[in-house]
Amino acid sequence: MFSIASQVARRCATSPALASSAARHQLTLRAGFAQTVKEGLTATDAWSKSCYSEMDYTVNENLPVYEAVQKFAAYNVGCLVTTNDEGNISGVVSERDYVCKIALLSKTSKDTPIKEISTKSANLIVASPSETVSDCMAKMLLKDIRHLPLLDEDGGVVGIVSIKDLVKAELKEKQDAIKTLSDFALGKGGHFSAE
Repeated sequence: MFSIASQVARRCATSPALASSAARHQLTLRAGFAQTVKEGLTATDAWSKSCYSEMDYTVNENLPVYEAVQKFAAYNVGCLVTTNDEGNISGVVSERDYVCKIALLSKTSKDTPIKEISTKSANLIVASPSETVSDCMAKMLLKDIRHLPLLDEDGGVVGIVSIKDLVKAELKEKQDAIKTLSDFALGKGGHFSAE
């Protein structure tokens, strides 16, 4: 199998016009490719395609656990951000919290407030919206968690991503890169832009 560079060199050798265009735009191609490889997707990119971006992913910590369970079922999600009465983040509550702290202990979800079973913000692993998908995945794997609240510089909640959202984003980016490189190797597309 030939490398992309050798395929471009062969094509340029057989076409003077292409060789001239390639010479003029070589830096653009290299810079564009390096930028694509280096920048990567951010947590915001993953969140924008997540089901969480289309719903209210928060729940007041003083409500009964039953309210969180209803939201889990209605939106087919596994985690919600808990907030205090002022609307500030107080933690997260997950399906796992429900199973381990309500169902297994024979408590009732209608009589137990969410704040009794949620993970408190002091113990919470969070990310900023500008962190890369890879960094978010690393945090989640390190702490064995499946959801990551996204906080702005002031500590306000701006989103939440699941490991599934991050894997989907990473997979899409890889598929797009493979398609671009394949098209380039096969001579499809206009990858020598005039930028």
